Amino acid sequence: MSLSTDIPAEPAETSQPFDWFRTMSAKGKRAFIGAFGGFGLDSFDFQVLPLALGAISSYFMISSGQAGLLTTVTLLVSALGGALAGVLADKIGRVRTLQLTVATYTLFTVLCGFAPNFETLLVFRALQGLGFGGEWAAGAILVAEYAQTKYRGRAVAYVQSSWAVGWGLAVLVYTLVFQFVSEDLAWRVLFWTGALPALLIVWVRRNLTDSETVTQRRESAGKRAGSFLTIFRGDLIRTTLFASLLATGVQGGYYTLATWLPTFLKKSRHLNVVGTGGYLFLLIGGAFLGYVTGGILADRLGRKRTIQLFAVLSMIFMVGYIQVPEGANTLVLFLGFPLGFCTSAIFSSFGSFLSELYPTASRGTGQGFTYNFGRAVGAIFPTAVGFLASTTLGLTGAMMFGALGYLIAVIALFGLPETRGRELA
Repeated sequence: MSLSTDIPAEPAETSQPFDWFRTMSAKGKRAFIGAFGGFGLDSFDFQVLPLALGAISSYFMISSGQAGLLTTVTLLVSALGGALAGVLADKIGRVRTLQLTVATYTLFTVLCGFAPNFETLLVFRALQGLGFGGEWAAGAILVAEYAQTKYRGRAVAYVQSSWAVGWGLAVLVYTLVFQFVSEDLAWRVLFWTGALPALLIVWVRRNLTDSETVTQRRESAGKRAGSFLTIFRGDLIRTTLFASLLATGVQGGYYTLATWLPTFLKKSRHLNVVGTGGYLFLLIGGAFLGYVTGGILADRLGRKRTIQLFAVLSMIFMVGYIQVPEGANTLVLFLGFPLGFCTSAIFSSFGSFLSELYPTASRGTGQGFTYNFGRAVGAIFPTAVGFLASTTLGLTGAMMFGALGYLIAVIALFGLPETRGRELA
């Protein structure tokens, strides 16, 4: 039985690359566009901090440990925001939660640009994390519930690919702003451009609705919907524990790279703003293709095998990238593509995998909690790297710490079932 009357009947097997989108209902297509835009702009608002981190450190005269703390506090609070958004998605609906989260991360990203001191910036960045953590859970679930079972991995992976689009946009804006504005003001301007998502909120309000059948099931669940207790009872407790460990490993490795790579390229590889932007664009290009490819493989190989494959490859390429000898910047340039490809492809299965692990009444809560618990614990990695960089290890040696996250992810998968082909109940 299909999840929803909003999902067209399953067609005969086809080989068209965009069948996952073509076979969605009109409501489903609008849901995809809204989720894609929300997550892409979520990425933009997150990435302005790593890109501006060098300028912020100089402006406020803070240590590398304090700089890493800015990312860590964002991720820690995003865990709370994601968990709360998951509960709200089960209680008030996916679309309304999507609106709230986008509005929150937009407001506090802009306010970061007005911060008079490091402490205020830390508070604003933490509050930005409330919206940042919640948007993905609401958007990914919304699309998963509209997509057909056999295309679900690809549909949600394309939502995930918008992270690379937002990241690329942030790098482009960073390159332009830092070329034409003094560094002391440029980092503030970069945060002010975070007002862009406000336009999306208006569009979402006018055009998106939750799946009708899912809404009926959610409402019929009554008080059981959106309860943290449900994901720690019976068969779900094992799922919650191992899914949380999986999310911790993957995000610990990824956020180490996302936070410190711009600084690594600037300080360890001695690249200027334009040079750093060029290297990052190749990494981002690999990331976009990785998201898309990972979604295709998730539907063909299964969720677990896809994550395992790219966890191992991410670990190998991350270590290789960091250990390239000084002076071999051309090799660093070309290694950026497979590094971005693998560290992004691993996320492609997450939206569908976590959605399929939980029933409708607790899907938002389960997905929101596990993914964002991983963010919270994984947030320790960037700060740890920041403090280790101040030791004899240096930044290059300290970034090796992030590769351990991918090993944790491989181990966690042994405790989770394969869900490819599972109907959402």
